[in-house]
Amino acid sequence: MATLTETRLSLTQARRLVIKIGSALLVDAATGQLKSDWLRALAEDVAEAKARGADVVLVSSGSIALGRRVLGLPKGELPLEQSQAAAAVGQIRLARAYEEVLQPHGITTAQVLVTLEDTEDRRRYLNTRATMETLLGLGVVPIVNENDTVATDEIRYGDNDRLAAQVAITIGADQLALLSDVDGLYTGNPHVDPTARRLDFVADVTAEIEAMAGDPVSGVSKGGMKTKVMAARTATHGGCAMVIAAGAPLRPLTAIEQGANCTWFGALGDPQAARKRWIAAMKPRGVIRIDPGAAQALGQGKSLLPAGVTAVEGAFGRGEPVAIQGPEGALGIGLVRYTAEEARKIKGKRSDAIAAVLGYAGRAALIHRDDMVL
Repeated sequence: MATLTETRLSLTQARRLVIKIGSALLVDAATGQLKSDWLRALAEDVAEAKARGADVVLVSSGSIALGRRVLGLPKGELPLEQSQAAAAVGQIRLARAYEEVLQPHGITTAQVLVTLEDTEDRRRYLNTRATMETLLGLGVVPIVNENDTVATDEIRYGDNDRLAAQVAITIGADQLALLSDVDGLYTGNPHVDPTARRLDFVADVTAEIEAMAGDPVSGVSKGGMKTKVMAARTATHGGCAMVIAAGAPLRPLTAIEQGANCTWFGALGDPQAARKRWIAAMKPRGVIRIDPGAAQALGQGKSLLPAGVTAVEGAFGRGEPVAIQGPEGALGIGLVRYTAEEARKIKGKRSDAIAAVLGYAGRAALIHRDDMVL
């Protein structure tokens, strides 16, 4: 079990860091204007993390808050269609703002808009993961937000705390920072309970810890400590440590590193191991049989390419689990990147021949090494 000191130090040692930024930190509630000085200071923190070699993803609220001012919409709860219109206008401004503050540091940004369906559907999940991995591999800082312009209540996260946790799990992050208007998790509501104390470290999100955050979140709640604790449960069980800290100070990540008040939630294992356990627990929907050369390549930690496949059995879709069988028997299980029909067409073919066979470009690997358990 990690100690508090070890967990604090790991922020500067993060291999892959997700930072969640709330609307109140980014947009002035009175004027609807962007807090440019704060954002420029955050960009310095991001640049330092990148300079240390960390991949960084920002999960940012603020599009609706920015868009409603431009459209002249009133304060308070907006009807769905007005929220979506405000988001459409605000997303452009939000992406531009991040681009303008990060570009001077030599950092390229990208906008990634997702919905709850994108992480619940395996095919969309794999596509999202592959895109994010490619962006991070190219040194890009993705700016992620819920796709408010198209998401209805049935396919919404509803808050960016849980979205940030899911993003962290999707990309295998080892650190998640929720920058908030509070400086951590308290044993009670400090505004009404004078005996409430802040917790420095939470080893596991138990029922007792959940109770400290208040009642279970409803279907219409947004933000609050309830959703942060829910995010902590998701993140830590996926092998990602999480910190809740006050985001208002300039250079908030630096403040955490220098000992500012916060609450750390310890990771239960590491991200890759957690992902492997998740895949291993799935029931295969088909079988991919491979030749000795491909079996040897998998043993060396390589992905499964179509050229090494000798037979495809069963009916499965993209992103579904399939058993991998070698000449000597069962080898493992993996999430396949093609449908059964597509896999049959490209089996035994070189990756550069996939487009000619299918009539459209596909991914080089049939099953990526990160998506298999041997």
